[in-house]
Amino acid sequence: MNGFDFDNTIYKGDSSFDFYFYCLRKRPKILLSLPYQSFSFLLYALRLINKTQFKECFYTYFKRLGDTDALAEGFWDKKFCRIKSFYLDLRCDDDVIISASPEFLLRIPCEKLGVGCLIASEVDKSTGKYAGLNCHGREKLRRFREKYGSERFERFYSDSLSDFPLAEIAERSFIVKGSDIIDWQEYAAKHAKQAKRSKRKR
Repeated sequence: MNGFDFDNTIYKGDSSFDFYFYCLRKRPKILLSLPYQSFSFLLYALRLINKTQFKECFYTYFKRLGDTDALAEGFWDKKFCRIKSFYLDLRCDDDVIISASPEFLLRIPCEKLGVGCLIASEVDKSTGKYAGLNCHGREKLRRFREKYGSERFERFYSDSLSDFPLAEIAERSFIVKGSDIIDWQEYAAKHAKQAKRSKRKR
């Protein structure tokens, strides 16, 4: 069993933001949500609200979409081609994709890919409200444990070191940057050295 993050890992870009801009073209009235979204971003930047609360505020534009399912289908008709070729080559029926993006949005490409299991943020497609926490960091591991108990990955792939809780339960882990697949430990060590150099320069 292999594990994969979705955005910027097996998909070129961030599907949540790409979906927003797709909806903006189809439903320009969602711009009415922009002042509220901007204010919420300010609160998040000031650490007055957490990431789940911020994203819930951002997703309030769902209320103005109408048929969200039809928009999601149309979106993936255009964007499914952004699934990276390395994943198409590696794909197995028992793959687990774990992502912070809304589950209803990722269900469509995962079904097309024949993915064995999708674990993602449970967001109401009509209101933007979360059922639980944003599926990020340690929450990803908690959700995985909830479904699979003490099982481990053979291999795990992500674009971000924030997924280290999942990397730690894999026999081998990799960082994905564009089309490059880098050993996790090698990338983490290089990242740590760069961070130390930056501190010294300050």
